[in-house]
Amino acid sequence: MIIALTGATGFVGGHTLEAALGAGHAVRAFTRREQPPVEGVTWVRGTLDDTGALGALVAGADAVIHVAGLTNTPDPAQFHAANVTGTANVIAAMKGANIKRLVFVSSLAARKPELSAYGASKAAAEALVEASGLDWTTVRPPGVYGPRDVDYLEMFRTAKAGFVPLPPGGASSIIHVRDLAELLVALAGPTASLLEDAASRRAISKQTYEPDDGREGGWSHKELAQAIGEAVGRRKVFAPHLPQAILQLAARIDGALRADKAKLTPDRVGYMCHPNWVSRFDRKPLPTLWEPQIAGEEGLKATAEWYRAKGWL
Repeated sequence: MIIALTGATGFVGGHTLEAALGAGHAVRAFTRREQPPVEGVTWVRGTLDDTGALGALVAGADAVIHVAGLTNTPDPAQFHAANVTGTANVIAAMKGANIKRLVFVSSLAARKPELSAYGASKAAAEALVEASGLDWTTVRPPGVYGPRDVDYLEMFRTAKAGFVPLPPGGASSIIHVRDLAELLVALAGPTASLLEDAASRRAISKQTYEPDDGREGGWSHKELAQAIGEAVGRRKVFAPHLPQAILQLAARIDGALRADKAKLTPDRVGYMCHPNWVSRFDRKPLPTLWEPQIAGEEGLKATAEWYRAKGWL
């Protein structure tokens, strides 16, 4: 197969590129900047607002995996341009090239679009995908962690110091990036079309999946903080729940100190404080197609080891 991949140089996209190559596919990989040659990869330079480059990306592809998007910014208005308009442009390019199969990476935040501009943009992008007339599958990952991730890195660093500040009480699911990448490739690739029965094949098309690491009920915030503490060698960590008002204050301070590099933004606080970001059991991918291979405790420890090896932790 030829898979067209957006976001190929990002965290999830980079692992998806590796998974696609590992499965024997050729990849057309979208990138903003010049990249070194990689066997099996054709780099296509462009951005999501470059309709000509998108046309070149998808032309002749068997499937498109649309990973690219904006997850964090100090300017919430930027979410719509990146996540909604960008997705509309991908859909238009696919229709122009008569490419039918689309795997779209959304977010659990789309379940509650009223909580954040990010979640609202992902919900709006999902609506475009659903109305596209394409053969689509949407994947809403929970918290994605693993090698090369910078978002969870700060939790690992504070856990190493014995302190992990948490949002108000709640629970969430997580997934290792390699498991997520394998799912995206399976949905795009021949595995999806070679399922044993017609009902299974129909169950993939025009479906929204919420994968996770297989832990029923997800992780309470304190359980996850403790697991990360153990991964970095701390038997116990102090993990207080902070009220939303304190987190909003912390977001303003982070913005003042790190400007556009701030990790904690007011918009992100909006959905962090929701009590339930657990993947729904009735939206799990078909086990005949994919099942998670990396349990949370195992993956967190391996991620900590990777951070240490790279000097990040």
